Amino acid sequence: MADVTLDHVTKRFGQAVAIDDLSLTVADGELVVLLGPTGAGKTTTLRLVAGLEAADAGRVSIGGRDVTGMAPAGRDVTFVFQQYSLYPHLSVFDNLAFPLRSPQRRLPADEIKRRVTEVATMLRIAHKLENRATRLSGGEMQRVAIGRALVRRPAIYLMDEPLSSLDAKLRSDLRLELKHIQHDLGATILYVTHDQTEAMTLASRIGVMNAGRLIQIGTPREVYKQPANLYVAARLGQPAINIFPEGLIPAGGAPPGAKTVGARTEHLRIERATNGEANGKVDWIEHLGDQNHLHVSIGDRKLTTLVDPATELVAGDAVALSLVDPLYFDGEGNRIAGGRG
Repeated sequence: MADVTLDHVTKRFGQAVAIDDLSLTVADGELVVLLGPTGAGKTTTLRLVAGLEAADAGRVSIGGRDVTGMAPAGRDVTFVFQQYSLYPHLSVFDNLAFPLRSPQRRLPADEIKRRVTEVATMLRIAHKLENRATRLSGGEMQRVAIGRALVRRPAIYLMDEPLSSLDAKLRSDLRLELKHIQHDLGATILYVTHDQTEAMTLASRIGVMNAGRLIQIGTPREVYKQPANLYVAARLGQPAINIFPEGLIPAGGAPPGAKTVGARTEHLRIERATNGEANGKVDWIEHLGDQNHLHVSIGDRKLTTLVDPATELVAGDAVALSLVDPLYFDGEGNRIAGGRG
């Protein structure tokens, strides 16, 4: 495996700037997740590392080697796409073995069999090796696509939303498997998603992107607890962070310059109001099994937070809300000292 560095990389498509002066290093054995909405520049970043796009400025290095002008075949990377891209007329074994039979490798048959069997066992598809790809479920096809990348043992794995087309249960299962595999292999992975749960579950570090720029990078805990600005704060957390003007809810003293408050579930204290202390009203409660989403109004502001499934609050109840160490942002939307930050 190897480290990967993008050094002040810029990529334009006509007049549109897809990647804007991006600098990023993925350490050897690290799994970095790029998180952001469609159009943020995540996939273009992967394509620049793979050599599928040429940078207009800056430098791309893999394992300390400058590969900026190198063809994709010489970069020793592998790409897992959202679409499975399997060969339907081939068996699972032959799909997995395909990259090992390329002219650049030409591995001996016994080594190919050993690698394919090892990866198939790891991904729990060893019993499907003789099946045609068309006879697999969606989850099995994605395992084959991931396995085809694993058998190559490249310097870096590039993964572009590989789980997004699967149902929720399969996504959850494969997330855990992929994390274990990455840890066991010590693989270097640059992974793209718009799913915050994937990012929080998989990442050694999360890089939050917007309009081609890397806004913040850090561990999942750092990005969640210390977002650089409102944009980053809104990317993580379920339910989404509540944003409202400073002073709407009692907080015990905001830092100088605070204009906006960000309040997640852990920042909100909600009690049934007594003695005329109400400053909010329960609109409704979403029952989600192991947790409930409580929807509350404060004037014309709507807030959402988690509550215990055993809560006795019901729609229409008057409640008293207060804040405990929330996040504070200035007039430009940047986080300032105070609260959990």
